[in-house]
Amino acid sequence: MEQLKTIGRELAMGSQGGFGQSKEFLDLVKSIGESRSKAEEDRIVLSEIDILKRKLLEPDVPKRKMKEYIIRLVYIEMLGHDASFGYIHAVKMTHDDNLLLKRTGYLAVTLFLDEDHDLIILIVNTIQKDLRSDNYLVVCAALNAVCRLINEETIPAVLPQVVDLLNHGKEAVRKKAIMALHRFHRKSPSSVSHLVSNFRRKLCDSDPGVMGATLCPLFDLISEDVASYKDLVSSFVGILKQVTERKLPKSYDYHQMPAPFIQIKLLKIMALLSSGDKSASEMMYMVLGDLFRKCDSSTNIGNAILYECIRCISCIIPSPKLLEDAAEAISKFLKSDSHNLKYMGIDGLGRLIKISSDIAEQHQLAVIDCLEDPDDTLKRKTFELLYKMTKSSNVEVIVDRMIDYMISINDNHYKTEIASRCVELAEQFAPSNQWFIQIMNKVFEHAGDLVNIKVAHNLMRLIAEGFGEDDDDADNKLRLSAVESYLQIISEPKLPSLFLQVISWVLGEYGTADGKYSASYISGKLCDVADAYSSDETVKGYAVSALMKIYAFEIASGRKVDVLPECQSLIEELLASHSTDLQQRAYELQALLSLDARTVESILPLDASCEDIEVDKDLSFLNGYIQQAIESGAQPYVSERERSGGMFETTDYHSQDHHEVTSHALRFEAYELPKPSVPSQPSAALVPVPEPSYYSEPHQPISTSSSVSERESSEIKLRLDGVKQKWGRPSYQSSTSASSSTPPQAANGTSTHSDGGGVASSSSSKPRSSYESKKPEIDPEKQRLAASLFGGSSSSSRSDRKSSSGGHKPAKGTANKPLATVPKESPITVPDLLDFDEPTGTSDVAATDPFKELEGLMESSRQDGGGSTDVMGLYSTDASAPVKTTTSVDSLLSELSDSSRGTYHQSQTTKGPNSKEALEKDALVRQMGVNPTSQNPTLFKDLLG
Repeated sequence: MEQLKTIGRELAMGSQGGFGQSKEFLDLVKSIGESRSKAEEDRIVLSEIDILKRKLLEPDVPKRKMKEYIIRLVYIEMLGHDASFGYIHAVKMTHDDNLLLKRTGYLAVTLFLDEDHDLIILIVNTIQKDLRSDNYLVVCAALNAVCRLINEETIPAVLPQVVDLLNHGKEAVRKKAIMALHRFHRKSPSSVSHLVSNFRRKLCDSDPGVMGATLCPLFDLISEDVASYKDLVSSFVGILKQVTERKLPKSYDYHQMPAPFIQIKLLKIMALLSSGDKSASEMMYMVLGDLFRKCDSSTNIGNAILYECIRCISCIIPSPKLLEDAAEAISKFLKSDSHNLKYMGIDGLGRLIKISSDIAEQHQLAVIDCLEDPDDTLKRKTFELLYKMTKSSNVEVIVDRMIDYMISINDNHYKTEIASRCVELAEQFAPSNQWFIQIMNKVFEHAGDLVNIKVAHNLMRLIAEGFGEDDDDADNKLRLSAVESYLQIISEPKLPSLFLQVISWVLGEYGTADGKYSASYISGKLCDVADAYSSDETVKGYAVSALMKIYAFEIASGRKVDVLPECQSLIEELLASHSTDLQQRAYELQALLSLDARTVESILPLDASCEDIEVDKDLSFLNGYIQQAIESGAQPYVSERERSGGMFETTDYHSQDHHEVTSHALRFEAYELPKPSVPSQPSAALVPVPEPSYYSEPHQPISTSSSVSERESSEIKLRLDGVKQKWGRPSYQSSTSASSSTPPQAANGTSTHSDGGGVASSSSSKPRSSYESKKPEIDPEKQRLAASLFGGSSSSSRSDRKSSSGGHKPAKGTANKPLATVPKESPITVPDLLDFDEPTGTSDVAATDPFKELEGLMESSRQDGGGSTDVMGLYSTDASAPVKTTTSVDSLLSELSDSSRGTYHQSQTTKGPNSKEALEKDALVRQMGVNPTSQNPTLFKDLLG
């Protein structure tokens, strides 16, 4: 009852202008909220600006009124208007001794100013004083301003005070000090490079909030240099384990999940540290398995943690059990009615498919449903998944689907991306050159000029070179099919310019090669193209060059050339064109028509587009002229290097350095090897100049020769100890790229096929949920499409696997693989890191230095391999349960029985060389490859629509 009276009293005060604000301010907020247009809102705000300008100039304004005026200025700035006339009053308010006024001033200053504003210099001294205040609220307000306003130049002014606050008694101050140091590291890493160990110490802070804030700078540091923080893997695993066991206070729970944001940050860090590292990955298996079991998939935050677990598994070296758990989580995402969860499922499937391509086959019908979903974002993500799982057996279906989707969208940016992916897949996995040409025609026709011009050049080169063999009949059929397809397309209106260039070139080269089409017919089509696209000079130039080739081939063959009237009018028009290029082409065509057959054949030989042109870079044909000129008294040519070499003939070493510095010419030759420093007597004619103390010899490359090493030891060398490598990739990126480009067994000695075997065997004891259980009736068309996208195995092998797996489809490559189990681990005794509610039960924890493992200041006390040093072992201990490893005997027997039936192996399709190499070197494979449409035309007719 007393609370209701208090609320009623406050509401009454609010209606009368209470809460410390005047009635004028409340009327301002109310009038802006009730404004019906932007013009009316601007009129009210401009009127308020005039009022504030007048009132701020009044002398002796009360502090209570000044506080309200500053809040009004903040309101005006938030609405997008300029309130710079009152910035100085907000800066003055930060100097006030009243806590409420000081915090209001800091709030306004952080909203008004940026780090490069001229008024920043006026508050640096105030921030320094407030950082030393006894009131922790004042310190927190100053740290908030530090995180927003201190720039790279003013960091040294406040850095010592911020470092001292890391040991403050209040956890809020320590947390904000960590955040300030994190911002300093982002603005100027060199200024806090000597303070990195403080982040390790704060990982052991008694407050979970400080520990959680420390994870953010540690994530940035680990991203830059993974190798330096490998020793923290066990620490992060221990923290995550105790967070999942609800050792944190309940105030950190969110939707009944214990500290979910700390869990997500820890998973991101562990993914970086364990990438490509088998031992570090094995330390994470147990805690990741607990997360999959404990996460509540009915809440968004639980699904977020599951998704982060899937991302972590895709980065580390996973176990078969973790892959199974991840596949089950992805299955839940894909079966959900929420598009957001489906999107997460498709993204997670795309990450896991890099580890095991068989995982996608378990969810093939769900992928088909996402492909046909009306949600455009989900459909695009599904196309990204199909792009990653494309191989020679399903390239036709996937590329056709991509082209159909490209035709239906209007977004030029994404249309360009889809077109480039279609071209890339067609170049790498094309079953035949004819299919490649058809796909290129569709891409050019519908993507227009969004296609890269190199794609057009590659297409013309393919048509010109053919299959790359001596089979002239196959090459002629390829060119004839290209000519026929282009003659059908050329009559369509509004074709892209780049596509018309390809069409004109092909018709000019091979339009009359086989005699099926006459020169008059082809030349008429080309004249129509030049007339229809008269504004495009490039297309007209290609058309004129094509006419020249057709008439040249006719003249060379001895046939009479009949120039069509429209072609003659086109030539006459271009003879007077303002374009010098078109005019030149027209004159050349007119001159060629008057030449005899032998001359024309030597100028434009038949099918000479692929002949290599030899370029004489030395211009040897001018040697006679040069020799004659030299005999007549001309001076021989002196190269630039020889001319500049004479300028260095001096005994003064420093004058040579001076010349190199002041020279304006760029030097492209390699650096000279440093010479050993040999003491020499200075010349009598020169005054010795003392060397600067900071000068040293250039850094020499490492040599294995003993003489060279002895020589180098006597020279002055740069001291590179402790200097961070500035150029080149960090070590963690190279390891990550290596692990992603090579199979896991090549880098770590493990086999992904044996993992797959573990998945199949464990699934026998626990039934796997299939997508078919959701929909009792499946569309046969979807089944055929799924078979085209994910198929590739024979029916007999599929039936064998179906009978052996009990109706559930196992992953490929697991029929004859040994059972892979999780390696047994000894029971690990981990003290409770964050148990703040219960008293500690052991007495030997206090004797343990908490910084032994994190900083490496003392020798590690953990040498037995079965124990784990606690990163926050200042609080309590708790023995963790040993890892339970179960092995199904029936699964093992079924594996042994399957191994006696035979070995099923499917070779992994690797991508061939790109662009030219894919078209040249793989031509034989394309010719011998069987077109799937010829084997089952009815099936593919249904699939391709």
